[in-house]
Amino acid sequence: MTAPTDREPDTAAEPAGDSRSLTDRLPSELAGRVQSARLAGGVATIVFDASGVAADKRGQLETAIRDMLGEVDGVAEVRVAMTADRAPDASSDETAVPAAAKPKRTMIAIGSGKGGVGKSTLTSNLAVALARRGVKVGVVDADIYGPSQPTLLATKDAKPVARGKQLQPVTSPHGVTLLSMGHLVAADKAIAWRGPMAGNALAQLIEADWGEAELLLVDLPPGTGDVQLSMLQRFKPDGAVIVSTPQDLALIDAKRAMQLFETGGVPMLGMVENMAGYECPHCHEISDPFGRGGAEDAARESGLDMLGRVPLAIEIREAGDAGVPPALSDGPQGLAFAAIADALAAKLGLEPVRETAP
Repeated sequence: MTAPTDREPDTAAEPAGDSRSLTDRLPSELAGRVQSARLAGGVATIVFDASGVAADKRGQLETAIRDMLGEVDGVAEVRVAMTADRAPDASSDETAVPAAAKPKRTMIAIGSGKGGVGKSTLTSNLAVALARRGVKVGVVDADIYGPSQPTLLATKDAKPVARGKQLQPVTSPHGVTLLSMGHLVAADKAIAWRGPMAGNALAQLIEADWGEAELLLVDLPPGTGDVQLSMLQRFKPDGAVIVSTPQDLALIDAKRAMQLFETGGVPMLGMVENMAGYECPHCHEISDPFGRGGAEDAARESGLDMLGRVPLAIEIREAGDAGVPPALSDGPQGLAFAAIADALAAKLGLEPVRETAP
């Protein structure tokens, strides 16, 4: 991957001529493998089909593409995502799990494009709501720099162990397995890693021994940077869910996240509107401090389904801090998460099951 940058790319759609100017600079044998090319804000993002290319050759190809496209006018940075499955590592020892032995599971990315919209809270509660319905769920806390799932799922003191080259996920008391950098690094220690290190950390979390988990929810960090591109390059998700508050500022970044997933060929499963309405505990009047219906409008404009809405409620914040997700209950907040879980399960074709105790 390219060297990290403090600047987030502007993924707004560019004129058609810009993308052609990128592929035109590549030899025909490389241009034919480009699945999508985007130039915006000086950042060129290339999704490249590396199927059949040996692992030791992919780095050479990536360097060649960066060198050639770095000479294009208006290009300040080149990011390359290779979407083929990685070839087996010949140097791996016998403790590695053969690719054929890995169980088939579905991986869903939960993204937002912006911090502070409740994406992590949505992920943990969605996982618990699905687990209550009998789905075997794992959570990958991919927010390397700001992990919060250990708090939300009450596993702050858990320490994962490694068997061979694989980490063993920890088990939440709420029926969900998970892995997070918060389990591996002290809570008061800053994680100051450059992009490649964060990408390698993500790989260790995703390639863990997830056992019987049939569904992995990946809680992505804000933005559209190195961690997201590492996922597109090495682990193409089966789908993505976008979380946003109703306000325009959050929706601008949510649309950027959508465009990144679409560029990588990841199906968009729908949107969730968080902090959608606040009920006064005294007069019970509903107000909308973050606006109303913005995510629904954005979903309609993008041709996406609305998976549901979550209210702005102090109970959700208090429950998250206590590590007791509201989705464990059948109260108003729990039912909101349950409805989203049902909508996602229907999208994924998961068979209805009898609700089980977490």
